[in-house]
Amino acid sequence: MTLFFFFRFIDFLKNYNESNLTIAFSAERSIEDEINRESNSDINTIIISYAIMFLYISISLGHVKSCWTFMVDSKISLGVAGIVIVLSSVTCSLGIFSYAGIPLTLIVIEVIPFLVLAVGVDNIFIIVQTFRRDQRLQNESLDQQIGRVLGDVAPSIFLSSFSETVAFFLGSLSTMPAVRTFSIFAGMAVFIDFILQITCFVSLFGLDIQRQESNRMDIVCCVKQEKVGRHSEELLFRGFKNVYAPFLLTNWVRPTVISVFVGLLSFSIAVLNKVEIGLNQSYSMPDDSYVLHYFESMAEFLNAGPPVYFVIEEGHNYTSLEGQNSVCGGIGCNNDSLVQQIYTAALLDNYTRIGFPSSSWIDDYFDWVKPQSSCCRLYNTSETFCNASVVNSSCVHCRPLTKEGKQRPYGEDFMTFLPMFLADNPSPKCGKGGHAAYGSAVNLLDNNTAVGATYFMTFHTVLKTSADYIAAAENAHSLAANITESMGTSLKGYRVFPYSVFYVFYEQYFTIVKDTIFNICMSLGAVFIVTTILLGCEIWSAAIVCITISMIITNMFGVMWLWNISLNAVSLVNLVMCCGISVEFCSHIVRAFSVSMKKTRVQRAEEALANMGSSVFSGITLTKFGGIVILAFSKSQIFQIFYFRMYLAIVLLGAAHGLVFLPVLLSYIGPPMNKGKVFALHNHYKGTERERLLK
Repeated sequence: MTLFFFFRFIDFLKNYNESNLTIAFSAERSIEDEINRESNSDINTIIISYAIMFLYISISLGHVKSCWTFMVDSKISLGVAGIVIVLSSVTCSLGIFSYAGIPLTLIVIEVIPFLVLAVGVDNIFIIVQTFRRDQRLQNESLDQQIGRVLGDVAPSIFLSSFSETVAFFLGSLSTMPAVRTFSIFAGMAVFIDFILQITCFVSLFGLDIQRQESNRMDIVCCVKQEKVGRHSEELLFRGFKNVYAPFLLTNWVRPTVISVFVGLLSFSIAVLNKVEIGLNQSYSMPDDSYVLHYFESMAEFLNAGPPVYFVIEEGHNYTSLEGQNSVCGGIGCNNDSLVQQIYTAALLDNYTRIGFPSSSWIDDYFDWVKPQSSCCRLYNTSETFCNASVVNSSCVHCRPLTKEGKQRPYGEDFMTFLPMFLADNPSPKCGKGGHAAYGSAVNLLDNNTAVGATYFMTFHTVLKTSADYIAAAENAHSLAANITESMGTSLKGYRVFPYSVFYVFYEQYFTIVKDTIFNICMSLGAVFIVTTILLGCEIWSAAIVCITISMIITNMFGVMWLWNISLNAVSLVNLVMCCGISVEFCSHIVRAFSVSMKKTRVQRAEEALANMGSSVFSGITLTKFGGIVILAFSKSQIFQIFYFRMYLAIVLLGAAHGLVFLPVLLSYIGPPMNKGKVFALHNHYKGTERERLLK
């Protein structure tokens, strides 16, 4: 019935047509419904985005040597299997925690598939392309070759996946619910994806290699084709190995790269504190939403903002003079009483965002009950309440016109007449009747013999931006804390707190800066510890990874300032995800550098970039870039700002730091060669053809 009334109400106002009257309207659930409508309008855009990424993965995994061998060399089936594995890991994570009773959020559904696809695709490309570049040793079987190749790349994949898993699970310690929920689901999804990739995907990859070596066509594997062609290096790998890596690490390019990235970092640090906090409500609304007109009209025409209620919890003694003086605002009340402090705050409305003095039920009650007024009357025959509009000679004043009668009621007198005041409707003869204004402001207990929680209502000033709403909520909480302290209520087990309908959306921003620092530091700490342990206690390698990730995140704040992206729950989740994805851009190259046995740092950086750079570029970079560009055509502002812009920045900054800055940094200050690893590798390949290549 309630929903039926709501929809009829909205339809009526939408269709109401009067040339001399314009109505701007909103209902309690309007924002929620409009957000859902906006999300549904972008389903097609999201589907196209993921379809492009899936298509790219399916086609680009293969290394086609000629048109004639396309069906043999392609790996469409393997690519589809890899995508299914990625989606399965997301589904498993959602199922496990949903079974545990942890609710899903819109952010989880929208962000985690993007994250896990980025991580999973990168690992898939590394496995496939590393095997493709490898040559089978003499008397080595296929399964032995796959095992050897996996022995080379699996530690790198485990390093990145485990770092991300630990970082995300530690992110669940966040006090912000959106970040906590995202981190739990993301950590489990990345972990399951790793397990499935080193088991299911490797098994399917082995079957696909057997198909290819027996010249069977992809998809229709029952059809064989005549053997044509020979082993050749892929174009992208040759480009990285012979052109890009040598050019990037030349003596004049390296200092230029360092200078440019230090300049970008300096700029980002300079604008770090200028990033706006909050979320403009209009971003979450469709362009044709009636709520946008309501927001605009409120900001343009109204002189008062949202109502705010200062609530005194149950426990305060209103029947004593001391208790009354700490609350009321009339003669004899404390200078720092609740009503007086709100009045003082209203005088500084540009700062406090409190627009008006509060309505005070207790002061109006005192005016209503005094014998000079015609409001409080009783039938002298029954002592029941007699309304001021009643003309009857048996109606007499509640209190006598004596010195004592003119004083405030306290003790039993206070509770005797208070229920009558709260039930009295205002009238021309008595405008102080409290039923209309205070019927819900006072909670009477124990059969009207005690007062429970009460509130004092006022209004904020007109609030237009997120900064205004956040400042209003913060100042109201600060004012309530001052009132609590001056009344001494905290020592008695109750307090004064403010409430307004918008606080539930903006109170999260009180601590969002601390939450951001905490989550980023926890993620970086997890990456540092895991990287240090898995690289054989190479602290310097772990430090370089964390330095690069820190630069990426810092530059993200610079992009947020340039692109007008505010810091809120959505962007914070994206920053946490950025930390995880950055591991993919950095850890593989750092590990490849650490196990390289070239003589100089420049040569080791060149080899690491050639071997891993092309996989990172063709995997995570190109895959995500194609899907992200489609999001630019989204009808939703929130998708354009917090998904298209932030995702694009994450991928471009990650690729720039991982494929440009990091190799140059390693060529200058990379960790020294690990002699233990060199000795172990020589022993591992002793007596094989590869021993000659390692010398």
